Amino acid sequence: MTIIDGKKISSDIKHELKTSVAACKQQVNAVPGLTVIIVGEDPASQVYVRNKAKSCKEIGMNSEVIELPKEITQEQLLSRIEALNIDPEVHGILVQQPLPPHIDEYAVTMAISPSKDVDGFHPENVGQMVLGNLNKCFLSCTPYGILELLSRYNIETRGKHCVVVGRSNIVGKPMANLMLQKLEATNCTVTICHSATKNMSELTRQADILIVAIGRANFITKDMVKPGAVVIDVGMNRIEDASRKSGYRLVGDVDYNPVSENASAITPVPGGVGPMTIAMLLKNTLQSFMRANSIEAL
Repeated sequence: MTIIDGKKISSDIKHELKTSVAACKQQVNAVPGLTVIIVGEDPASQVYVRNKAKSCKEIGMNSEVIELPKEITQEQLLSRIEALNIDPEVHGILVQQPLPPHIDEYAVTMAISPSKDVDGFHPENVGQMVLGNLNKCFLSCTPYGILELLSRYNIETRGKHCVVVGRSNIVGKPMANLMLQKLEATNCTVTICHSATKNMSELTRQADILIVAIGRANFITKDMVKPGAVVIDVGMNRIEDASRKSGYRLVGDVDYNPVSENASAITPVPGGVGPMTIAMLLKNTLQSFMRANSIEAL
């Protein structure tokens, strides 16, 4: 059984990106810039934003964090986004979720220029992805990271049955669409399961590749996984654990230890899919920079 080490792969990608950023600087005397907007003081969001800024610095990218009060109006927020859209030194714009309830998340998504939407959430990028025009869009970072894991671990996907558990706009839907594409790391037959699926275990047991993003701790049990399946766990859940100083521990949507007995390869939580999300965000930002500067290859 192979443990798919997302922490190592993300580190490898960052090293590659650092080399590419340095090459860009030599070629056009500029580097990519990522701007993150955070509204309010959500502790988890603040940690995530700090990690993004740290990762940018590590690979030589510019990073700016704009902290806004939770009382900001939607119009004021959209105005800040519009200013970033026309700033030539900004190549990626990300508005950290969650947002205060008085702000329309869809309106914010629509306000970000598709050419700087490095999260891959704008309908234009989503549409190009569904159509298979992957060189004309940005891919949603978590599904993009999963593709990288499958590719770098040389996991055979062509003609395999991939079952995706979860239908969110951030992971489930784009993941299913990507696994349908005619790519080396995809080309699967795809089934989507969700909270209303009946007899889910019958479907998950058919999966050669099982990708789980349903947001329920230890939801996938050993009896739901066929022997030899590749299991990708996107979940990140806190459960109580009195033995830990924090009082909790992190687990995925897959009951890891029992399921790993069936799996041929599996991602751990933490250290599997999670680290890949920021790595692919940085990769998207570099791609945006290259497009803006007409750099075709490095």
